Amino acid sequence: MIRWLKARSRSLGNIGGFLVLILGMFLLLIYNTEELGYHWQWYRIPRYFLSFSDGAILSGPLLQGLLVTCQITLASFLLAFAIGLTSALLRLSHSIVGRWVARGYLEIVRNTPLLVQIFFVYFVLGPILGISRFFAAVLALSLFEGAYASEIIRAGIVSIPGEQWDAAYSLGLTKLGAYRKVILPQAIRWILPPLTSQAISLLKDSALVSTIAVYDLTMRGQEIISETYLVFEIWFTVAAIYLVLALLLSAAIHIMENRLRVPG
Repeated sequence: MIRWLKARSRSLGNIGGFLVLILGMFLLLIYNTEELGYHWQWYRIPRYFLSFSDGAILSGPLLQGLLVTCQITLASFLLAFAIGLTSALLRLSHSIVGRWVARGYLEIVRNTPLLVQIFFVYFVLGPILGISRFFAAVLALSLFEGAYASEIIRAGIVSIPGEQWDAAYSLGLTKLGAYRKVILPQAIRWILPPLTSQAISLLKDSALVSTIAVYDLTMRGQEIISETYLVFEIWFTVAAIYLVLALLLSAAIHIMENRLRVPG
């Protein structure tokens, strides 16, 4: 109990220090911009979240962009997990072709910029496959994050002792059955927290899809700035939204790690 309280107080202290640092930098920036004659117009920001018309509540462009960002992040994460799992199983298989295919995929994706991959999927594969901007963005992000998810999943599977395989085979299970009923259920406690951490990277990387005119949060911010010239206010708001989403995911990771922690 005492150890838990110390860990909790240390965590709260780190968060408090981080927030104080952010606040100090924010106040310093405000002071410097005022010295340059910039007039802050924060009162104009709420209308870009919600607006009222004829007694109805309408969602603003920032809220619409946030919804698209969440949709892209969720869809990309699920597809990246499927791609990562498939790639990890291929690397652990006895098939030489499967191992080389998975290895080639990992090396190509991890050693080329994500922005280049987004352009390739949208401008090259998009017209061939007939996919929209949204699905091109999801596919590019999924392929990129799936390469990193593959290594996380493979490490989790490899960490399972060999005796578990022997026990599964002694019960008459096939290799696929052993994966499904014995190995993966145990490996999930190790791979789920880092995979969720990867979701934070995916959330931040999703801002790049604005380069192919997907109207996510970043693209909506650019659109508002081009119309209003509220450069500082909009970018600070967009950054704060990403920060809040990342902190929520971090909190979820912390809770997940506590629930899945192995006793002893």
